[in-house]
Amino acid sequence: MVVVVSNRIPVAKGWEAEFERRWRDRKWSIASLPGFLRTEVLKPVKGDHYVVVTHWRSMEDFERWTESEAFGEAHANTPPTEAYAGPNVFEIHEVLAAKEADASAAKR
Repeated sequence: MVVVVSNRIPVAKGWEAEFERRWRDRKWSIASLPGFLRTEVLKPVKGDHYVVVTHWRSMEDFERWTESEAFGEAHANTPPTEAYAGPNVFEIHEVLAAKEADASAAKR
């Protein structure tokens, strides 16, 4: 069972470049943790929330991440509160169904 964790982050106007820089420059120590599959940081095209998504092999793997030294490092030195336009929305889901593009369709 794959677990997907998302965090919708409302970044305040004028703080977008700093928010994006922090993500580009981070260490990504999460990538070496057991059970970690992938992460994406999504920039809004329409709307005003960035979304951080992580994929884990199991809920236990995600919970181990939240208790790890790497988690503490990743969440240290947070931006000031004025960098945010409101509270984050944190969600955890199990993957119910998924489909990847067929290799021939992806080449078109």
